[in-house]
Parts: sequence; C-alpha cells; structure tokens
Amino acid sequence: MTQTSNPVILSIHSASLGKRMLIGAAIALTLITIFLLKAGTPDPAWGKFWMIRPLIIVLLAGACGGVFYHLMDALRNKGGWKKIAAGVLSVVVFIIGLWLGTVLGLAGTMWN
Repeated sequence: MTQTSNPVILSIHSASLGKRMLIGAAIALTLITIFLLKAGTPDPAWGKFWMIRPLIIVLLAGACGGVFYHLMDALRNKGGWKKIAAGVLSVVVFIIGLWLGTVLGLAGTMWN
C-alpha cells in the first residue's frame, strides 16, 4: 500500500506579484513626491541629498503594501464577505504602511 500526501502549496505568481509591487511603489512615489515638492526650502543642516532617504523608504513601504495585497488573493478568491474584508484590510494595511514609511523616511529632516 502506497501512502500519498497532497501538501497544500501556495503558488506565487511572480509576474502578478511584481506588478502589484510596482503599482504600490508608484502610488507611494507619487504621494511622497507631491509632499516633498511642496516642502519649500530645506534646512541647510539636512544635507544636499536629504530627499533620497524618504523616497527610498516610502517606495519600499509601498512595495510591501503591494505584497500584502498579493498575499490576500487566497482570501479574496473565496468571494462573499471575505472578498470585501480582504479588500478593506489590504487598503488599511497599505495606508498604515505608507504612513509609517513616511514618518521613518522623514525622521530627522522635516519631522525633527
């Protein structure tokens, strides 16, 4: 008698994961760029390239939000109230992640 096992394997589609990461990073880049352009004249103590840190950190936070959205696919595919809950949770996590990334990126410069 042969025993067979069927482990549950989560498939990660790299193309859709990459696309969602890029979309999240693009949204984050747009928001932080608008915020930085309206900043006015920077303090000379911040250094010449002070904008690079917030741009990188907020982009990473947006990409992480895209990864979370991708990971919610399993719940979103079940339909019904679970689909709505996954969508709302994804948006909330994305907004909180962008907020934390913005605070971390701007710490020491605009938010001293």
